[in-house]
Order: sequence, then C-alpha cells, then structure tokens
Amino acid sequence: MAQTIDDMVADILRREGGFVHHPADRGGPTNFGITQRTLSAYLGRAATVEEVRHLSAELAAEIYRRDYFLAPRLDGLPERVQPFVFDSAVNHGPRRAVRLVQQVCATAGFGPVAVDGVCGPQTRRVVAEAEAAMGDWLLAALVEERRNLYRRIVASDPSQRVFLDGWMNRIAEFDIPMERLVA
Repeated sequence: MAQTIDDMVADILRREGGFVHHPADRGGPTNFGITQRTLSAYLGRAATVEEVRHLSAELAAEIYRRDYFLAPRLDGLPERVQPFVFDSAVNHGPRRAVRLVQQVCATAGFGPVAVDGVCGPQTRRVVAEAEAAMGDWLLAALVEERRNLYRRIVASDPSQRVFLDGWMNRIAEFDIPMERLVA
C-alpha cells in the first residue's frame, strides 16, 4: 500500500527526533531535522537558536511538505520510491536526492536523463520506466547508492564519522528483503 504524504512526514519526524546541536553537525542547531538555515529561509529572516529549539512538529511537517516534497515535485515519482527520495531530500537536500535517483537510473541504462537535480518531466518519465522494469531492484539500487554517498561523506570529512551508524540505521529502514528481490 502506498504511503500518503502525511505517513511519510510522520516517518521523517520520527527519524529526525527533537532538538540537537551537535558540534560536528554541519547543519548547526536542528529540531525535527529542520536546520536554523532552513527555518530562516522559511521565515524570511534569521531564525534564532531558541526558535529552532521551540519549533513545533506541525511547522516542521509544513516545511517538509512544501519545500522537500511538493516544491521539488517528488509527488510525480513512482509511489514505490517516493518515501525513500523524500527522506533523501530531507537528509541531503532535494537537488542532491534527485541527482542520486537520476544517476542510478542512468547507470542502470534508463534515459537519457540529465543528472541535474531537477525532477522535471524527463526525470519523472525515466524513473517511472526504471521502476516499471526493475521493481524493487530500483529501490535496492537507490539504497546502496545512498549508503555509498554516506561513505564518501565520511571519507572526505572524517568528523562526520560520528553520524555514520545513525545514517546507516536510518537507511536500513528502506532495505528490501532479499527474498522479495529474488522471488
């Protein structure tokens, strides 16, 4: 059964948790995964750390729906990959999440598709073709590519290693059981 946007947002809020201000976090203070910079952009002015600390789950959900799902047009992707791409958009930014999908589809021989981070008609068509042909294997390939992205982040900036286990646990929620892949 397909997840609704509300289901996906609830999962993201659960994964992100509450207020965090970890010294190694390049995003700075966050609450429900919403960074100070993201809240500032939403408010149209500089947000304070206290505003981040007291951010409501409802406002975080509104920001996620608007800026991380609807604005980048993730709703036009196949339902099977929407939760994963949405979570990737939250964790890496929408453009990087869409580039990840475009790269996986291009590598799998679907396209042509520009790896530009824009979820336009061509990208939506190519992802739909890949999903129709690959089924769960597309999601499995996306999960593996994201694991590799996390590894590259840590390799290029070892201060981020402190987050690696959490990132890997987060992405494990999207793993496809092997028996489903080989059935």
